[in-house]
Amino acid sequence: MSFDVMIVGVGGQGTILASNILGMACVEEGRPVRGAETHGMAQRGGSVECSVRIDGEFGPLVDPGTADLLLSFDLLEALRYRHFLRPSARVVTNTAIITPTPVFTQELSLPSPGECLERLAPFGPIALDAGALAREAGSELALNVVLIGAASHLLPLAPESLLAAIERSVPPKTVGVNRRAFALGREAAVRNRQGDGVVPPKSS
Repeated sequence: MSFDVMIVGVGGQGTILASNILGMACVEEGRPVRGAETHGMAQRGGSVECSVRIDGEFGPLVDPGTADLLLSFDLLEALRYRHFLRPSARVVTNTAIITPTPVFTQELSLPSPGECLERLAPFGPIALDAGALAREAGSELALNVVLIGAASHLLPLAPESLLAAIERSVPPKTVGVNRRAFALGREAAVRNRQGDGVVPPKSS
């Protein structure tokens, strides 16, 4: 049986790279993997979704109501795609909210981060300020690797395989930054599971 992951965010956040890293980690372990990506808009800021089926035997797309894990780069995107989750699924999400263009143009209201997390509560969300942790690691571009680190406790992949995949997927000069980002994400998820709620960046 496959372990199905939905990775969602907006253009420019590194969702596709995150998908590629999970796929590469499967290759490291010699496991079958299927994946696909969908761009809501072909530009920065448009919605992007990626599906990764670890140990998948059939098609690459995840059906609504069947995903085991939602990895979200934005709280609103987590709400948008929660219908893909099975009842026992988990959510790992960044606490940032990127305001969609229609909210500006149509003067719509947005749910607060707290309201978003309340709606995600049935899925035991691990919520963290991934952008702040990425900056602590050395580059905000490592936000995706922070989230992979946080999700590594839930993925059926060894941390060593994920790190090897990260090192093979990022520019050589950024390997150190991304290793730190992965470690900070893992650490933040542990603090979150211990009941600290939304995880802040570690104090310097």
